[in-house]
Amino acid sequence: MEHVKASSRRPWVVGVSGASGTPYAASVLRALLAAGESVDLVVSRASRLTLLDETGIPLRDAHWREDLAQWLARGADGKPDTFGGIGLDDVRYWPAGDLAAGPSSGSYPVKGMIIVPASTACVAGVALGLSKDLLQRAASVTLKERRPLIVAVRETPLNGQTLKHLVSLDEAGAVVLPASPAFYAGATHIQDLVDFVAGRTLDAAGVPHTLYRRWEGELGGGSRATG
Repeated sequence: MEHVKASSRRPWVVGVSGASGTPYAASVLRALLAAGESVDLVVSRASRLTLLDETGIPLRDAHWREDLAQWLARGADGKPDTFGGIGLDDVRYWPAGDLAAGPSSGSYPVKGMIIVPASTACVAGVALGLSKDLLQRAASVTLKERRPLIVAVRETPLNGQTLKHLVSLDEAGAVVLPASPAFYAGATHIQDLVDFVAGRTLDAAGVPHTLYRRWEGELGGGSRATG
């Protein structure tokens, strides 16, 4: 019997929920693609409204490639065409309402999933296993298959119920990664702060990048970098 050769493509699923922080998602996506990673993108309905509010860019199912290219080219300061030359050939887009999509099944080969930014509603849905849309379903699949799940939660302050949900995700094996920029890397621009969070997210995923200056055990490194 002749066996069909399985596809070698194993993407990272990137879920974008409705929390504020679409520049974080853009930075993660750019860095994944720069590292040669494949990406399956799922954007929730709520996050489309956030993206439109924060950037003025829509994300339409029928025109997702051109809309995504415009989004990823935009800097965190709102300037268009800050980033160029971003190839989207290895990006696959799945509508959030498509519960028959590839990432909805554990037999679909992926490396893991990153949710950035993660809203408290998204955190609750994943922690409770609601699977109300493809983003939540893909996250539930990631957990049950024991694959890496990084949840970059973006909310403050956090109430007790959300903290319980985050503990549940941690106990289930997810990495809970608050979107908390640091300043020791010598940030001089809003993009530097965004890239720090994106870089720490990719650190948790084990994906190499050069998004921020790492701590080297010497005080004053940040001030030298800015100088």
